[in-house]
Amino acid sequence: MQLNTLQPAVGALRRGKRIGRGQGSGKGGTATKGHKGAKSRSGYKSKPGFEGGQLPLQRRIPTYGFKNPHRISYKPINLSTLQKLAEKLQLTTIDAQELVANGLIDKRSRYKILGSGVLKAKLTVTAHAFSASAIAVIEKLSGEAITRNPHA
Repeated sequence: MQLNTLQPAVGALRRGKRIGRGQGSGKGGTATKGHKGAKSRSGYKSKPGFEGGQLPLQRRIPTYGFKNPHRISYKPINLSTLQKLAEKLQLTTIDAQELVANGLIDKRSRYKILGSGVLKAKLTVTAHAFSASAIAVIEKLSGEAITRNPHA
């Protein structure tokens, strides 16, 4: 086999239809566009999502709820997690740097301490927010719950 003898497979190549080249071609006159209407005319372009006057899909589907773009979301951290961290590293104060260093949060996330789990150690905890039950448990053990500015 030589490069100059290569040919496409039989039937692989077909000539394109020559549309609008006279009545004798069988595709003349309307040039396969049918009679009248916007689609038969030059310059026709439909809008995205247009369904011929039928109510479009994006208007038929209901919209639910509301997403507040200014909502402040917190990463939850339980007291049991703080207890494990305090035992592992013998800590008395827990703040953002300790949590970031141990992979519990990333440095930009806001976090909230929740009262789930058991806390035995006396801790000074700094967080963006606390649940009421978490504050009660921390202060019962004569620890301290310091609230950071949630916008910082």
